[in-house]
Amino acid sequence: MNINFSMEESVKKRYSVRNYQEQEVELDKRKAIETFVNSMDNPFEKKVNFHFLDNGETKSQEKLGTYGVIKGAKQYIGTTINLEPLSLEALGYELEVVILYLAHLGLGTCWLGGTFNRKGFAKAMDIGESEIFPIITPYGYAATKKHIKEIAMRKMIQADHRKEWSQLFFKNDFHNPLTKEEARELAFPLEMVRLGPSASNKQPWRILINDNACHFYEYKEPGYSERFSYDIQRVDMGIAAAHFDLSVKEKGIKGHFVTAGEPKIELPENLEYAFSWVRVHKDI
Repeated sequence: MNINFSMEESVKKRYSVRNYQEQEVELDKRKAIETFVNSMDNPFEKKVNFHFLDNGETKSQEKLGTYGVIKGAKQYIGTTINLEPLSLEALGYELEVVILYLAHLGLGTCWLGGTFNRKGFAKAMDIGESEIFPIITPYGYAATKKHIKEIAMRKMIQADHRKEWSQLFFKNDFHNPLTKEEARELAFPLEMVRLGPSASNKQPWRILINDNACHFYEYKEPGYSERFSYDIQRVDMGIAAAHFDLSVKEKGIKGHFVTAGEPKIELPENLEYAFSWVRVHKDI
């Protein structure tokens, strides 16, 4: 996977676009996107399948829908997995890298997990019934103005708001918030995580620095994932992993993800261990 864009620029440029111009994405850009997608991998070593759809070429009898959330989009990317441990995190990781690449190309996107007609899109994308189909994103050029429903949704979820450092990042235990000064060179990767997108802007990730590792935990919002057959917030944890991983690599900080590094500490209510990133040959 070859990343040739600035993490900070792409993270700050990316926002959820729900209203698109009529202009289609140029063929050369679409080919570049497919090539980039084909290069994807993830640190969890789980297979993520990508599916492309040009809505302009879709047969009229196929019912596609996003319940009024998306307007004007012609191109979509869908993702499917086999449901197993860490596959949702892998999906979140890979699709977020793709979305950051699209932002680098000047294209808008929008994570859709609950507001799209799965049956219609599955048929149009030729997705089998045995595949888990959690997420799609439209992509294209953002319209100049946001539509009324988009404005209302952004206001409802406080789309431009992010939690403070003291709510997300900790040192040694969850009673001790981590400061940017204490994080030192990891302050940039952590800030990129803080700015990441998440379902309904819940920001479920919590990161604990302990010894020579960063431990990722999921704050499981009570009742939030009940309408799914899986924990949709695990996708958000994959997004956090992508932001962190791309950022440390950009800064030349060496380390790797592990899934069995949980420290033995007391956890606050509704917090669940997800995975860890272990730094190589240097104390944090």
